[in-house]
Amino acid sequence: MRVSSLMKRLGLKLSLNDPRWGSDQKEGKPQANEGKKPGEGPPDMEQLWRDFNQRLNSFFGQKNRPDGNGGGSGGGNGGRSDLAGMRATAGAIGAVVALIWLASGSFIVQEGQAGVVYTFGKVSHLAGSGFNWRWPYPFQSDETVKVSQMRMVEIGYRGNVKNKQARESLMLTDDENIIDIQFAVQFKLKDPVAWLMNNRDEEDTVRQVAETSIREIVGKNKMDFVLYEGRDKVALETQQLMQQILDRYASGVLISNVTLQAVQPPEQVQGAFDDAVKAGQDRERQKNEGQAYANDVIPKARGAASRLLQEAEGYRSMVTENATGNAARFKQVLTEYQKAPGVTRDRMYLETMQQIFTSASKVMVDAKSGSNLLYLPLDKLIAQAAATDSAAAAARAAAQAAAMPPSTTTLPADVMPQVEVSRQRDSRARDALREREGR
Repeated sequence: MRVSSLMKRLGLKLSLNDPRWGSDQKEGKPQANEGKKPGEGPPDMEQLWRDFNQRLNSFFGQKNRPDGNGGGSGGGNGGRSDLAGMRATAGAIGAVVALIWLASGSFIVQEGQAGVVYTFGKVSHLAGSGFNWRWPYPFQSDETVKVSQMRMVEIGYRGNVKNKQARESLMLTDDENIIDIQFAVQFKLKDPVAWLMNNRDEEDTVRQVAETSIREIVGKNKMDFVLYEGRDKVALETQQLMQQILDRYASGVLISNVTLQAVQPPEQVQGAFDDAVKAGQDRERQKNEGQAYANDVIPKARGAASRLLQEAEGYRSMVTENATGNAARFKQVLTEYQKAPGVTRDRMYLETMQQIFTSASKVMVDAKSGSNLLYLPLDKLIAQAAATDSAAAAARAAAQAAAMPPSTTTLPADVMPQVEVSRQRDSRARDALREREGR
């Protein structure tokens, strides 16, 4: 299309069906093809070339010299004119080609990219973002690299975790177990020249380094650690080791993140592994239940033991004090007996009989006197009912004491009535003693 438009601008018509094809219409000179019918013979190539040069000269502002010397001189001037036209045409074509060749050295670098310029195959300099120019081929060449783009390689799978790559994902742990790990590595370029010149297959290099690094890290840890609590630590150590290896290779790569997509046992032993995990969980659950039961029973047992010890201590103190009091009372009675034996003997007899009759449940009736009056010991019946109530109250107090904390000290239920009886006896004895002394 460009050639045809150029020929139209030059005024050339290359139609073989034109009867005046190859004739000079301006000068009115008959040419070799003039008078020939279409299809009678080939066109005159020499005249065609002259017409082309004339059109080209007229296009660039040149004119043919007028022919003033007749036919002979006109032939010579025509030859010089043709030669000059050919030179002008060649120069114009060369200039256009040179401009096109120089323009081919321009290139544009987008934002976030870096342009690497090669001079005879060797890196000469880096080009920044924007419009740049270099020497055209074969002197210089350029290549653009995306520096800010986040790149990613997948190890153990491709595209989806279900599309596994067993040769990459299966690896051995420190406790000689096989584990299946699928992870992804995200990285950027920090040196485009090193990325292009020091790597044959860039992404495959990163993938192999990642596989080597994670196999080394996993080989130093137990399977349970990698599966559960150590996943983040494994990913971090893998990232650090990858960066060290890639820096040692001068690959121009900066590792941004290592993400573990799936960490699990191999599919062939997945069922058995799940059973083992469930058994371990059941064991831990039973241990926790046993520990909870022990935490509930042991404090109660210790509290009961402490309560029994304190009750025994209280009983011992009570018995000791009672014995000490009885001994002191006996000494006092002995002193009084030594002063007045008869009075003291009668007093002791009366107090003893009072105690005996107080605790008796039988009623004595004097049938010989012939009296019809029957005496009912209402005071004894009331005292008996009170004793029954006190026994019931003592039983309730014992039950409450059993439910109270260990620090609370209580006396046995069978000791309480004895203490009350002893107190009553002491009070009655003192009253009787006062009455006798008053007499």
